[in-house]
Amino acid sequence: MELNTIERDDIDIAAETAVAPPAASRKVFVKTYGCQMNVYDSQRMTDALAADGYVATDVIGDADLVLLNTCHIREKAAEKVYSELGRIREMKAERARAGREMLVGVAGCVAQAEGAEIIRRSPSVDLVIGPQTYHRLPHVLARVRGGEKIVETDYAIEDKFEHLPQPKRAEIIRRGVTAFLTVQEGCDKFCTFCVVPYTRGSEVSRPVAQIVAEAERLAQAGVREVTLLGQNVNAWHGEGENAEEWGLGRLLFRLAEIPGLARLRYTTSHPRDMDDELIAAHRDLPALMPYLHLPVQSGSDRILKAMNRRHTAKDYLTLLDRIRAARSDIALSGDFIVGFPGETDADFEATMDLVRQVNYASAFSFKYSPRPGTPGAEMAGHVPEAVKDERLQRLQALLLSQQQEFGASLVGSTIETLIEKPGRQAGQKVGRSPWLQPVIVDEKSGQIGEIVQVRITKTGYNSLFAELA
Repeated sequence: MELNTIERDDIDIAAETAVAPPAASRKVFVKTYGCQMNVYDSQRMTDALAADGYVATDVIGDADLVLLNTCHIREKAAEKVYSELGRIREMKAERARAGREMLVGVAGCVAQAEGAEIIRRSPSVDLVIGPQTYHRLPHVLARVRGGEKIVETDYAIEDKFEHLPQPKRAEIIRRGVTAFLTVQEGCDKFCTFCVVPYTRGSEVSRPVAQIVAEAERLAQAGVREVTLLGQNVNAWHGEGENAEEWGLGRLLFRLAEIPGLARLRYTTSHPRDMDDELIAAHRDLPALMPYLHLPVQSGSDRILKAMNRRHTAKDYLTLLDRIRAARSDIALSGDFIVGFPGETDADFEATMDLVRQVNYASAFSFKYSPRPGTPGAEMAGHVPEAVKDERLQRLQALLLSQQQEFGASLVGSTIETLIEKPGRQAGQKVGRSPWLQPVIVDEKSGQIGEIVQVRITKTGYNSLFAELA
């Protein structure tokens, strides 16, 4: 499993929605931590609860059920959950004094990793449910309302995707013209820094027919861009037609045939699973956007070996040469961990050298955070925090300069932009470039869902400004 855009940052992404409910409906508030896959999971939990009579609310104090969908990649993320539970405990007690019930649940990877310990530390929690069992939420809630406290973290034997109700067309429309679609879960790589194989389990790939059916429903409701998700998405090998095993490249070609779907992306990938068919898809498939998140984690072969990455810096650079030969305008994104146990100044300089050679359009970088139960946590030679801080600042300064240079290189060029939503400022709309940057345009530049030609006029800190070409 990679540390990347999908498992990145301790950003809280509220997955709540505001829908006017019937008076008798129960209300659910879902708060999502971490990655895009958790955002997708929160949406599917909301869909499952809608079939059980719940409607979403964006006001936590109005909720009859509060769900925290959690991330366990970094220590701070887990502690954020317990801090949030402390605030919710007071809210629940206040509701109880007013004679109103508020159920509290913890879902996701912290739930899977810590199980009953969550209820021990936070007795106000009524249910703990892992990422492989959230399709059982209505059944679990029925037991909770009967007075039980439930910990449901066994890996499901049944296929959760087959048992989840599909979102209504109106709900898909409300979510916008871009969508996430999980095609693969779990990871078999066992990088020594990563907890995901223990919280998400081994690699599992959804079958082609199931993925295509979901993508078709999204397209029929106006979705123009789909991002395929997986802890190790390019390891996807699903059952296709005539029981054949397909790879991700072939799946992308099939999805590109769906009317209305104009753009495809995928994240997150491992260098060892970047095969010829997938590289060919970047060359031959116009719908596949020229942006690739391909984490390397370190530029030091010694540290890569300690991380159990099973590739060298040269392997990674050679692979990038092949990808760039197939698609010359592709932009690279990556992940980096600084301060892994045993990392020396020379190891860190090797990472800086690799970054200079690759020239990233964007990247995510973090100090090593030991996770209980992973081999890295038990290794000798943990790097002092002050050293980690200094290295991270140097690395992030280099990465930021590369990101800004990439944005500046687009000024004056004409690109296609998918108009996604209204802008924060009056008179603006926000689109998305092929390289995933927000593009700010005049509100008259196009309708939401349209792909328009725009000329880049200037750059912002993380965005581009443009006018109709």
